[in-house]
Amino acid sequence: MDDFIVKLNQHINLKDFSPKYTNDLSKKDVEEEYSILQKKFIDLQDVFCASKKFSLLIVLQGMDCSGKDGTVKKVLAGLNPNGFKVESFKEPTSEELLHDYLWRIHKVTPKTGNITVFNRSYYEDVLVTRVHGNIDDKTAFNRFKEINRFEKYLTDNGTIILKFFLNISKDFQKEKLKNRLENPEKHWKFSEADLRERKFWDKYQNYYEDVLSNCSIDDAPWHIVPADNRWFRDYIVLKTIVNTLEKLDLKFPDIQGNLKELIREVKESD
Repeated sequence: MDDFIVKLNQHINLKDFSPKYTNDLSKKDVEEEYSILQKKFIDLQDVFCASKKFSLLIVLQGMDCSGKDGTVKKVLAGLNPNGFKVESFKEPTSEELLHDYLWRIHKVTPKTGNITVFNRSYYEDVLVTRVHGNIDDKTAFNRFKEINRFEKYLTDNGTIILKFFLNISKDFQKEKLKNRLENPEKHWKFSEADLRERKFWDKYQNYYEDVLSNCSIDDAPWHIVPADNRWFRDYIVLKTIVNTLEKLDLKFPDIQGNLKELIREVKESD
């Protein structure tokens, strides 16, 4: 699993990472393990929520059609909604624009015991804004430092951050966009903006390389996940989450009060 982690100060060239990579595995090879991982994740969420020692922030980034929605739908299926939510970040509102770019982010980070997924995130403020010239390179690199400090602050205060870049090929994106147009049931997923943004593919790739190279800190590294094969994408993301939670060695808290006395009261109650 370490092969997918971006090390501190590692210079990333996305051409070195194949979106089609599967480690010579097939979907059938991982089906049984995937089912086991799903059950483990559901069980781990219970003790994670009950122990209230940490919070978990999962950041999903990637080009259009990289499968951020699908990852949430498949990998996080079955979780208790009482301790889980998804936040998506669209174009900033007029109120949000009156604040710094991290203001709208910090207030929706997960509380202790909860799991929150960011479907796109604060990294949009060093990607989309840079691609379209809303910020210059100097501002972007200053923001990299600010983001690193922000993530360090979160991790120092008990938030575990798992960041996944869902890496797809340009050809794969083209097929997905074509499929959305040809399938009436998927028309709702298509936006002309996707075609406009596709024209900036090379810029996005270059700026993602800057993000991955400059914003992978020890406590919150990036994971570059091959995503042309959806099953492998889901497998790697799920395995990473489960491995991370298992290392916490969490336990359910003891009941408050005298257990025998409480049991007696329950038995004697009407």
